[in-house]
Amino acid sequence: MDEAAQRRVRAVSAHLHPQPPPTAACGIAATPTAGEYVHAQGYSVVLPEKLQTGKWNVYRSAHSPLRLISRFPDNPDIGTLHDNFTCAVETFRDCKYLGTRNRPDGTIGDYKWMTYGEASTSRTAVGSGLIYHGVLEGARIGLYFINRPEWIIVDHACASYSYISVPLYDTLGPDAVQFIVNHATVEVIFCVPQTLSTLFSFIAQMPCVRLIVVVGGDDANMPSTPVTAGVEIITYSRLLIQGKASPQPFRPPKPEDIATICYTSGTTGTPKGAVLSHENLIANVAGSSLDIKFYPSDVYISYLPLAHIYERVNQVALLHCGVAIGFYQGDNLKLMDDLAVLRPTVFASVPRLYNRIYAAITNAVKESGGLKEKLFHTAYNAKRHAIIKGHNPSPMWDRLVFNKIKARLGGRVRLMSSGASPLSADVMEFLRICFGGEVIEGYGMTETSCIISAMDIGDKSIGHVGSPIPSCEVKLVDVPEMNYTSDDQPYPRGEICVRGPTIFCGYFKDEVQTKEAIDEDGWLHTGDIGLWLPGGRLKIIDRKKNIFKLAQGEYIAPEKIENVYAKCKFIAQCFVYGDSFNSSLVAIVAVEPEVLKAWAASEGIQYEDLRQLCADPRARAAVLADMDSIGKEAQLRGFEFAKAVTLVAEPFTLENGLLTPTFKVKRPQAKTYFAKEISDMYAELRETEPVRPKL
Repeated sequence: MDEAAQRRVRAVSAHLHPQPPPTAACGIAATPTAGEYVHAQGYSVVLPEKLQTGKWNVYRSAHSPLRLISRFPDNPDIGTLHDNFTCAVETFRDCKYLGTRNRPDGTIGDYKWMTYGEASTSRTAVGSGLIYHGVLEGARIGLYFINRPEWIIVDHACASYSYISVPLYDTLGPDAVQFIVNHATVEVIFCVPQTLSTLFSFIAQMPCVRLIVVVGGDDANMPSTPVTAGVEIITYSRLLIQGKASPQPFRPPKPEDIATICYTSGTTGTPKGAVLSHENLIANVAGSSLDIKFYPSDVYISYLPLAHIYERVNQVALLHCGVAIGFYQGDNLKLMDDLAVLRPTVFASVPRLYNRIYAAITNAVKESGGLKEKLFHTAYNAKRHAIIKGHNPSPMWDRLVFNKIKARLGGRVRLMSSGASPLSADVMEFLRICFGGEVIEGYGMTETSCIISAMDIGDKSIGHVGSPIPSCEVKLVDVPEMNYTSDDQPYPRGEICVRGPTIFCGYFKDEVQTKEAIDEDGWLHTGDIGLWLPGGRLKIIDRKKNIFKLAQGEYIAPEKIENVYAKCKFIAQCFVYGDSFNSSLVAIVAVEPEVLKAWAASEGIQYEDLRQLCADPRARAAVLADMDSIGKEAQLRGFEFAKAVTLVAEPFTLENGLLTPTFKVKRPQAKTYFAKEISDMYAELRETEPVRPKL
């Protein structure tokens, strides 16, 4: 039996006879010297940062306490994305790989599949076609379209022929695309007809581009003459023909070579290009594979943006295990229809969608009323109590209630994952009860090649992001100005710092910001504040920098917005607040008393004192309208506008603890001081949200 056949047998056997999950302290007893250097915490182990003088403050996964994983333990020869795909093709050549419902004529049908072997053939044709056009090794290749099979094939071609892929996305506008192309010196752009028209509007400002390949384009509709001198435009199908006519041998990269440059949206200024090597990405996936298992029988739906690291790394992991990957049809409003047809077993998402699913189901339960509502709550509580006690819930409740809910995602999902921003505890519990199977949450960032920590399979607790994956180590660094220290009781707190083979190579053409991010000992400073829960599990509690992420994943720099609103005539001081559980901003405004009183007089509004006037809904509406006007003049983006405001008569001062000696707002203190007002504003916004159609 040849090696590829043996790998197929092992893959199938692992699915038919899966190994039991490791115990919490796995690996420690089996290593005679481990007790001298590590302290078991359950899901993590603690090591000294420096044996001579260091504190015991470095946490590693209990799955691999004495070494960080950089390769797949069962296949250590895989060191690059090219190696990973080659191994998968040899093992799963005739298995389904990439599926799509979209037809060339624009209609939607059942999923049509490309096998691993067929994808390999197309990968070779694309790479050979680029060589045919004189594209040299190391060239940057832009991908400017949403998820579809061709995206993955082009990415494989980049890996096999030593090109560097650069995902492009226009959520931040065409200016960001133009900046990324020029900053990375992108020579070739793969796009679709819709994004081609956008490129035409500023192609003359991107002199580095020499070839544009249109995926899904028609040769007859391609421009007959160059849009600008030196730029050739061809269809993807034409490139495949050219590549097949002159096939070229692979140009395999080395593990340390750059695989991709992922530009992050950032908060101020221009996007930053995070440089990730092949070994970075392989290490991240290899480390995660020790706990999270996929099988050739699994089916996955791809709809999360491939321009983001979350979905990119998912693809690398799924490919390694021979999973079938079906793509959504490109319309988020029709995702539920795609799920019903594909019936995936693995579903990755973000809190924003999970929150919508939660809201749709709970609203449907309320509307059902009577016996149906009572039955749901009875089933929910019975299953919840069983899970809390560590028992297997009665299958009766699934048959009576939850199978209908599971059918919304196709009925076969065994593993759900959440990332990008925190998932609230009540939604996490709801998903586990209603959909069954494993529901895990992870924490990561582009600069760590995705995952830093993730819940362990079988861990039923909630309210945390799990333990470090086996390919990185984590420590918390004191932040005295925010009163967070590693000596805090009952839980150590501080800035989350990460080190290991998953840490990126740096920001492209930006040594200054690279040195700000990675210290001299190799620790990446994330800017997130965390604490260690019992068992060595990480919980995210704050941001070191005054930057945060909204529920939909957009980053916010509140001081920039506050500086804009400072121009509002009603505002003396302003505190803009948002968090990862909500999709909009709210604001606390200390008013200019005389301006507000003059407005009230002009409107004929009576009041006893300034506090009463601040509480008047008409005053709040007038101030918010003026803030909106100022925001539009400053060209704030939609998610940067405050959607609700609370007016206060008392100014922010040193005496009430809301200002620093340099008269800056103390954000953590202001968050606590105005906790009730913030909570009330978000409750009011939820009540006024339009009712979404049922999923």
